[in-house]
Amino acid sequence: MDDAVAGGLRAAATETEESTLLQRIAAGDRIAFETLYRCYFPRLTRFLQRVLRRPDMVDEVLNDTMYVVWRKADTFNSQSKVSTWIFAIAYRKALKARGRFDEPVESDEAVYEQIQPGPETLMMQRQLCERLSDEIDLMSVEQRAVIELTIFHGCAYREIAQIMECPIDTVKTRMFHARRRLRRLFPDGSEVAG
Repeated sequence: MDDAVAGGLRAAATETEESTLLQRIAAGDRIAFETLYRCYFPRLTRFLQRVLRRPDMVDEVLNDTMYVVWRKADTFNSQSKVSTWIFAIAYRKALKARGRFDEPVESDEAVYEQIQPGPETLMMQRQLCERLSDEIDLMSVEQRAVIELTIFHGCAYREIAQIMECPIDTVKTRMFHARRRLRRLFPDGSEVAG
């Protein structure tokens, strides 16, 4: 079996498992909820860190998101993937939370401290990461969300459109403008993923 087919089968199995967990959650199964929570915790944390840019708000919004999943599991209608439904809840909760606070955010210095190559490479990577992060920070929350969902969570544009409740063409336009903006940082012509 080729790797692409095997990967597709694993993704289908995971989606089926998540749907089953959601059905069990709708019936009040706390163990199923804990399993789903643990599965989504790292993914939602990363997504919310990028969208919110407020580390102090991530846990609260993540917990609010999962509370909605617990309370509304019976409303999931299988018209989208479970992950699309959960990320849509997280995105709406993040936008609502951002509206409550209007404070400046701190830089992601801790992320850059983890890079361990030689001194010259370290300096170049750090500068590039800082430039990328600074450029992404200047983008709208919608563009940051599209970048995060596409690059780091592997979501297709159709899924992102469902999550963000907008047309697919709007997602494509947001990604186009984000990529164009980031491309200026790569004068050698290297591409920005997406």
